Formats: sequence, structure tokens, C-alpha cells
Amino acid sequence: MIREIAQLVIYPSKEAEFLQAVGQAVPIFQAAEGCHGMSLERVIETPGMYRLHVLWETLEAHTETFRNSDGFQEWRALAGPFFTQAPSVDHSEPVVPGFGA
Repeated sequence: MIREIAQLVIYPSKEAEFLQAVGQAVPIFQAAEGCHGMSLERVIETPGMYRLHVLWETLEAHTETFRNSDGFQEWRALAGPFFTQAPSVDHSEPVVPGFGA
């Protein structure tokens, strides 16, 4: 399983609208081929900063299948207007089994 971690910086005055838009986007991720989950977290120390976590079956499920889909265009249409800059995106994979995270 691959975890996409996208750092999103949002206009502070638009946070409530952004959260509503992300809520509307949940079904897009649910329907995306190879997507196994998503969540959005607020960065406590930095106002307006969020981290989107998405679990993908493979890296290509995100970088090729999803990014070339209508769903990606819908996601960006919903959330993109709130970004102050392009998201920073990394992908990770588990290497040490832990617990509860």
C-alpha cells in the first residue's frame, strides 16, 4: 500500500469553504480505481496548512490512473480554488510495522 501525503496551504479566510469542498470530494476518492482510503488533517502549528493522506494500491494508481481521470479534474475543481500555492506531494510505503497509526 502506498500513502500519498499532500501538503495543502489554504487561504485562511476560506477554510470553512475548503473543508466543505473536501467533504464533497470524498465520493470521488471512494470511486477512484486503486484508492483504499483518504483523510484530511489540519496542521496545528501552521494556520491554513493541511495534509491530505490517500492510500493507493500502487504508485501508478495515483500518478497515472487517478491523475488522468475525470475524478482528478473534479477534485481540483472543488479544492484547487482554495490553494495559495501548488500542493507539495510525496509518496511513502511502510517499512517497519508498528501499531495504531
